[in-house]
Amino acid sequence: QVQLVESGGGLVQTGGSLRLSCAASGRTFSNYAMGWFRQAPGKEREFVAAISRSGGSTYYADSVKGRFTISRDNAKNTVYLQMDTLKPEDTAVYYCAAGLYVRSAPRTEGEYNYWGQGTQVTVSS
Repeated sequence: QVQLVESGGGLVQTGGSLRLSCAASGRTFSNYAMGWFRQAPGKEREFVAAISRSGGSTYYADSVKGRFTISRDNAKNTVYLQMDTLKPEDTAVYYCAAGLYVRSAPRTEGEYNYWGQGTQVTVSS
């Protein structure tokens, strides 16, 4: 089992940047693939980015590819989401998730076992 806590959200203008962090506790962090999802008001939660256990493989949603970067520091039990060139469409609550015994960089909610509480990201136009 692992517990996840997101931080780093806030209010930025269009074109700005934020870095989200997800701190994990519990079992060995490196056993888990990690992902980021987001949910805007009135919309379903959607996949954003994922990273494999070792960090060697990553996958991004088309909507954020080239603008967002997922990374992890297994020594610090932390996964990050660097968000650049932010757009109003990126406004959402961002959640990190952990998956055990799944493919390298899972892209669907059902492949993750544990979820953080979320952190709000708001991009003003």
